[in-house]
Amino acid sequence: MRVLSAAAAVLAAAACICDSDAFQPVRVGGKISATIPTSSNVKSSSAALSPSPLSMVATSPSDAAASETSSSTPKVVSNLMATQAPPPPFKKVMAANRAEIAVRIVRACIELNMATVAIYGHEDRYSQHRWAPDQSFQIDKDPDATPISAYLDIPQIIGIAKKAGVDAIHPGYGFLSESPEFAQACADNDITFVGPTVDNLNTFSDKTSARAAAIAAGVPVVPGSDGALGSAAEVQAFVDEYGLPVIIKAAMGGGGKGMRVIRNMEDVTPFFESASSEALASFGDGSVFVEKFIERPRHIEVQIIGDGTGDVVHLYERDCSVQRRHQKVIEMAPGWSLPDELRADLHNYATELTSRAKYKNAGTVEFLVDTADMKAYFIEVNPRIQVEHTVTEEVTGVDIVK
Repeated sequence: MRVLSAAAAVLAAAACICDSDAFQPVRVGGKISATIPTSSNVKSSSAALSPSPLSMVATSPSDAAASETSSSTPKVVSNLMATQAPPPPFKKVMAANRAEIAVRIVRACIELNMATVAIYGHEDRYSQHRWAPDQSFQIDKDPDATPISAYLDIPQIIGIAKKAGVDAIHPGYGFLSESPEFAQACADNDITFVGPTVDNLNTFSDKTSARAAAIAAGVPVVPGSDGALGSAAEVQAFVDEYGLPVIIKAAMGGGGKGMRVIRNMEDVTPFFESASSEALASFGDGSVFVEKFIERPRHIEVQIIGDGTGDVVHLYERDCSVQRRHQKVIEMAPGWSLPDELRADLHNYATELTSRAKYKNAGTVEFLVDTADMKAYFIEVNPRIQVEHTVTEEVTGVDIVK
């Protein structure tokens, strides 16, 4: 028990140190914001730690009593070990994804004392995410189908979840994470979709409807088409009104797919066709729209988390301006050298837009900042956890997946 108490003391001390440096979301004057705790509230932060190794070792009443009477055990450790762990939110959770994010989901579930299930394609049969959970199931696919098609098979994934007794599915990022159809299929089978609501996904997974929502919320947007375009002639009409350069974007998905910058009139038709074709191949939807292209902007994204009732907290911003072919290469947090007033505007735009939508779960609101006049323009909402969420976790100390 002495060895166990010493280990618990080290864990508790580490938790106190980590929490004392962390940003903590708080409510101020009816609005949710975030602040850095001072030394005066570090102890209360430590006392509210979620169950982890400490609660797991404190299962024996005699052990707990021994730890309280031991003169070598700090009081905070005794209190932590004697505290009953809160019930887990779900009994069994499926990570409907692969690789790093699936491992993160499983880890979070284990730390919250929930059973775990993974799915994997034949090509991933030796991947780590197959072996991390309590159970894993291979997804069947046609021999000539692509490897990613296995992770897009909604009926099969739902069938596996029901067979395994899963009561919640976390989609991770990519694949079905922004699919309203998948979220609805979960609801139809009494399975909780750990992500935004179906209405949230219908609004924000399509960039044209997200743009309309931003305009309704009073958030500035880049001049662009009101909806998806059906022909190169419509792009030509936009160019005639706003001039060049313009950028064609896929209405669905992300990751720089289905994007083309048009600088010459002769590129309108071939670029429209190639952008639409790439969007169809990448996201199953060839819809595209057009915006005025901003030269050399800064790309700033605000991490938000909502509770589905209109309360939204931001976890500050990330600067992802360093890109290659519209793919983010370097992310940093917070956004360096942003004027304080602009930084506050970005946070307010993000929370106002998502609060009006009663956004639920984690998401990211993205903006372009024109470096010529430092004006910000909304571009999209990613209604899911992002690959780069770990950058915010390192800065704030908040486990976004958990």
